[in-house]
Amino acid sequence: MEFFSDLFRFGYLSNALWACVLSGIACGLVGTYVVCRRTVFLAGGITHASFGGLGIAFYLGTNPILGALLFAVLSALGIEWAGSRGRIREDSAIGIIWSVGMAVGALFMSLRPGYTSGDLAAYLFGSIVTVTRDDVAALAALTLLLVAGAALWLRPVMYVAFDRDFARSRGIAVRTISYLMSALVAVAIVLSIRIMGIVLLISLLTLPVAIVNTLSRDFRTLAIAAPAVAVAGNVAGLAASYTFEVPPGAAVIFTLAFALVCVKLLTLRS
Repeated sequence: MEFFSDLFRFGYLSNALWACVLSGIACGLVGTYVVCRRTVFLAGGITHASFGGLGIAFYLGTNPILGALLFAVLSALGIEWAGSRGRIREDSAIGIIWSVGMAVGALFMSLRPGYTSGDLAAYLFGSIVTVTRDDVAALAALTLLLVAGAALWLRPVMYVAFDRDFARSRGIAVRTISYLMSALVAVAIVLSIRIMGIVLLISLLTLPVAIVNTLSRDFRTLAIAAPAVAVAGNVAGLAASYTFEVPPGAAVIFTLAFALVCVKLLTLRS
């Protein structure tokens, strides 16, 4: 197959493959927490709020990913703080951060000299061929951190995801874990923006978990299998994108969505 032979010829394609593998593992792990805690809307809010950081970074002429990372982490921590303190309902805080982040990004992007709407496409819908070695290195560091954290603290995180009151009764630092996981979700989202884009990224957090959840409801199984499914979907989507010259983000989503439909049909027949 031409795709696999070209992996060894073109550096950008090799970077894209590594990004697919690493982002699949990272998003599969944090997606398990997000889905089990039923905070998919929170992940969507963080994803779209990061656009504000992108716009500001573009306007200032700095690294857009760093700008998005800072904005996303602060937004995630702010939403968690507002919800835990009871100052404002969590869904309201998410909606506010979501809309304000997008508005800030659009404003600063439009103020940037030489702005064109095409500047947004790579970040809104993904542009995996622009992934650099630095992006891959950052994803690798995050993935190692998440894998190590899952190996050491999977049970406390599971308790927080399913029942925070029960977790408190067991002496688990619920607030600390909630803040930490929100920040890690934000980092995973931003570092995966080049692969899926802001608009499509939420699917990479939810579809792999939904596929595995159709077959198992065990948290440990989800945490192990969802990253594997996300990696397979990413790589298959990348190969389809390269072969048929279609957007990689869309190809990944269609691949995972097709897999979900197949799994659902198989479980209905059994």
